[in-house]
Amino acid sequence: MAVARYRDRHSMARKKSDHVDAMTLANILRTDAHAHRTLPVDSDLARAITVFARAAQDAIWRRTKATQELRALLREYYPGFLSAFAGTGHTNLAMADARAILAIAPTPAQGARLTKARIATALRRAGRQRRLEDTATRIQNALCAPQLRQPPLVEQAMGCQAIALLATLNTECVNAENLNESAAEAFRNHPDYAVITSFPGLGEATGARVLAEIGDDRGRFADARGLKSFAGAAPVTRASGRTISITHRHVKNNRLAAVGFVWAFAAIPRPGPIKDHYTRRRTHGDRHAAALRNVFNRLLGQLYHCLHTGQTYDASKAFPGSIHDAEPAAA
Repeated sequence: MAVARYRDRHSMARKKSDHVDAMTLANILRTDAHAHRTLPVDSDLARAITVFARAAQDAIWRRTKATQELRALLREYYPGFLSAFAGTGHTNLAMADARAILAIAPTPAQGARLTKARIATALRRAGRQRRLEDTATRIQNALCAPQLRQPPLVEQAMGCQAIALLATLNTECVNAENLNESAAEAFRNHPDYAVITSFPGLGEATGARVLAEIGDDRGRFADARGLKSFAGAAPVTRASGRTISITHRHVKNNRLAAVGFVWAFAAIPRPGPIKDHYTRRRTHGDRHAAALRNVFNRLLGQLYHCLHTGQTYDASKAFPGSIHDAEPAAA
């Protein structure tokens, strides 16, 4: 986008030319190099963590896509299977139990013929160790319950399609698990591991993703505000005359913004200053997503400070004057 704006300096026709593009890039470096950030000088370990963390995130996104495609297909011809694993919420087809049962019974006709012993065997092979009999009974009852059916030939064809989607889902589940383990192992060897994981809501998986996007080059961001803008945590202020608008930042590092949402969401359930800060933002009028971005903004600034000073997270310093740090009143 930035290069496209530079292209208008040399041609207003908006035509595409490799020669003009090459000249535009050369002139950017010749005249405006001082206005652009240099590439970060990250360590080899940080770059390796970036590869692992981004690959793991891509595998998780592909796993989610495969799960949604499989759920949409099962809804058309096998609703009893979805109800068997729905529980109290949406069906999690990525869980090992659901994938194991679908592999041996991809159609409603096959599911209705499953015995409790065979279901228990499949669950055991999938790794389940507790409540095998109760779970097998519940699944058998759900699969045998009356449900809407497709014609037998169509049902069989959809079962073959479900097996194909299941193979993709199995592959992405394994990839996500292996890549997350590799990212966590590399992250544990990084000097910033102790500082990053000291923050509430940051574990090995999310911490590796945060480090992968911000790197370990301390000179990459001039201040915490630059890091917040890079992550999309800081809003955009537009002022024209007497009109001032403050809006959500859309141009950002999408990977860092995604893990920041998870980070803030994982940090607010526990009672403490972070939870109080989130509650204040909601009381102020922010919606859930806006309040989480504000929490992410606050935590990201604290992380920037801790990484530059080598300190671990301290709630009393991060949120001074919190009611949780106040001394009890004398009797």
